[in-house]
Amino acid sequence: MTAPTPFKIHLTPENTGLLNIKQTSEAAKTVSDLLQQDLESHHVFFNPSHFHNHIPHHLLTLYSTGAPPRSLRTAHTTNASYQRPALPPHSPSPSSYPSSYLGNESYYPDFLRFFQHQISSSSPAAVLSEYLFARTPQAEALLVRMFSGFLHPLIQLLYGVEFNQPAIVAEALAQAAVHSDRGLGDFLLGAEKEAEAGGEGGGETMGELYDAVRGDGKLRGAARWGDGDKVREGVLGRAGAEMVKVAGRVRVGVGEGELEGRTAEMFDGAVGVAAAAALTSVRGGRGAKFDFFLIHHVNAAPIFLALNKLEWIPRATKARLLEWKMRMDLLQYAARGCPELDLERVRVYQPKCVEVGRGVKPIDIISRLHDFPDDGHAIKLGRAALICQEACRTYEGTPVTDRFMIKGEDMWERVLGLIVDSVEAPGPNWVRSAGFDEAWKDIPDA
Repeated sequence: MTAPTPFKIHLTPENTGLLNIKQTSEAAKTVSDLLQQDLESHHVFFNPSHFHNHIPHHLLTLYSTGAPPRSLRTAHTTNASYQRPALPPHSPSPSSYPSSYLGNESYYPDFLRFFQHQISSSSPAAVLSEYLFARTPQAEALLVRMFSGFLHPLIQLLYGVEFNQPAIVAEALAQAAVHSDRGLGDFLLGAEKEAEAGGEGGGETMGELYDAVRGDGKLRGAARWGDGDKVREGVLGRAGAEMVKVAGRVRVGVGEGELEGRTAEMFDGAVGVAAAAALTSVRGGRGAKFDFFLIHHVNAAPIFLALNKLEWIPRATKARLLEWKMRMDLLQYAARGCPELDLERVRVYQPKCVEVGRGVKPIDIISRLHDFPDDGHAIKLGRAALICQEACRTYEGTPVTDRFMIKGEDMWERVLGLIVDSVEAPGPNWVRSAGFDEAWKDIPDA
């Protein structure tokens, strides 16, 4: 029986990830072949500005939501057309970790080859343990970069772990290696020290912490519309100490059930913030649009469900990773101008693509996006929201739901409908930095 390796992608009809939707043999072969082409033929960035190659995310998201081979081939053809070709490695020998070239994109093939060979000689678990989770200076440098690039390396790792594809795990590690730190190390490690010092907070919900960010005048005004990098120049540059202080109030325990419950809370919060931000322009009469940066924090969130299933990762490590993600969620919210979070708008939203309460299956709502002509962000957002809905459903009737922003099947149906409506509506697919009025100027009236 063929098995995936660090050099070979192989999917089966049963291997469809967290949603566990059965696929066909033809679709499994199609997605495997297309992903293999991408692995061998394309660079990690498709332009000099370091815009990411999304083909693995797009194809696996389509596959895992039941898309047919035709949709897989169309998505690949569309997005392969503008990719840069794979670069040659600087050295034919992958014998040593090229740590001196962290942040240098031209060394992506060297990092990729190194991690492929490391996994081949041991296992994905052993390599992740040593190079990402070990808390050595080397591992910390790579772990910080995993959260860089609007979480793209983390999203890549999600698909490698979720679908048990060692080659995609190697791609994720290599992708993280060629990202820069961009000040995130000081922020993440600083917030961790703040939490360990036992300052204020610790029991607040994510909703309360988002409110704390928005309620701090210095944080709310730190990012400016003209900033080229609203995270580094804006929030960390003008209110870094304040951001560390609030982020340090995030603390996750390792007790029975707490890690899992807080994972659901993080995921729910990411979806809730993105959905509420998508409706911030309603008062001005404009249509709903999701924030391009905030959706990445939704799309990355399923990895924490996947990691929680892996018994070889210590619970303390899982809790630490979750804390980092929650802190990044707060930082990104501040960087987007702290859009108003009026959840009542989400609760009463009337989708155009589906009539709420008529028993339409959630998967059928987001399946409308299988042939949506983009690079995969839309269907990824729909899939992630659906995974979140299923994860949160297990907590119905428990105190954990008191920490959720989105509650009940009715509200979830509205969120899924909002996702589809927002990209099917006229105008750009997304806004960028929803908390700024300038972000909405090109969005047509509803």
